[in-house]
Amino acid sequence: MKYKFIKNNESIFLIEKMCTVLRLSSSGYYKWKSRPLSKKLLLKEKIKQQITSIYFSSKQRYGSPRITFELNSLGYKISRITVGKYMKELGLRSRLSRKFKVTTNSKHNYLVVENVLDRNFIAEKPAQVWVSDITYIQTKEGFLYLTTIIDLYDRKVIGWSLSNGMSTEETSLAAWKMAVKNRKIINGLIFHSDRGVQYASKKFANTIEFYGVTRSMSRRGNCWDNAVAESFFKSLKTELIYGNNLVTKEKMGLEIFEYIEVWYNKKRRHSTLKYKTIEEFNNQNKIYQNVA
Repeated sequence: MKYKFIKNNESIFLIEKMCTVLRLSSSGYYKWKSRPLSKKLLLKEKIKQQITSIYFSSKQRYGSPRITFELNSLGYKISRITVGKYMKELGLRSRLSRKFKVTTNSKHNYLVVENVLDRNFIAEKPAQVWVSDITYIQTKEGFLYLTTIIDLYDRKVIGWSLSNGMSTEETSLAAWKMAVKNRKIINGLIFHSDRGVQYASKKFANTIEFYGVTRSMSRRGNCWDNAVAESFFKSLKTELIYGNNLVTKEKMGLEIFEYIEVWYNKKRRHSTLKYKTIEEFNNQNKIYQNVA
C-alpha cells in the first residue's frame, strides 16, 4: 500500500522524501517498482482500460450493469460488483437522472379513446404495439419538440420527428410517416399515446384508422400508462442533454439524430432486452428477419 502511494505521487513529491516519511528504504521501493506485474494485476489493469474505453465511448452514459454486459460480450468473466468497484477506483460514474416535464395538451374537444393497452408493455412480435409521446428540448434558440414512436417488441424508435412547432403535421403525423416506412404494419396493431391534441385530432385519428390500427390512450394525468415512452425521454435527457451547455437548434438536431439512430437503436444495451442491443436481440429472434 505504501509503495503504491509513492508510485501514484511521484510527480508531486520527491521519492526519497516520501520513503523517509513512510519509513521505507528508497532501494526497497525501486526494487518493488522494477518487479514485473503478476498475471492477476495485468488482467486487472487491462480490464480497467476496457472499462474506461467503454465508459467514454458510451459518452459516460453507461453504469456498471451495462459495462459488465459489454465486458462479458468481449469475453471477460467479471461480475457487476467487481466492475462497480473498478469504476469507483477509476472515478467513473454514469450520468445522474433528474426529473423532466413532458409536453401534453389534453384540453381539447376531440374524441379520446379507452386505455386498451392497460400497461401491458410486453409484445411477442413486431408491430403488435407501438407507443408514442412528445417532449420539449431546450436550446440556445428556444424549444424544439421531439415526437417518438417505439415498438414495444424490441424497444426500437421506429419513427420520430424534431420540430419547432407542436402542430399535428409536425409532430405525431411526421413521426407516423417515418414509422410506417421503417416497419410494416400487421393486423391487430395497437397504437398507444397520451390524450394530447396531436393524437386526438381528427387528422391523426383518421390517418391511423385508415391502416386498421386500434387506438389506445392513457388515463388523464396518469404518466405510468405510457411508461415506456416516458422512460425513453428520461434516458435521452439523462444521457444526452442534462449537464451539457445549451446548443443551437441545428446542433441539437444532429445530436438527437446520433443518439437515436446511431446510439439507442444500434449500440445501447437495453435492460428490458436482458442487456442486449436491439440488433443482437433481433438477430437472436429469427421471426424478425423480414422487418426493418
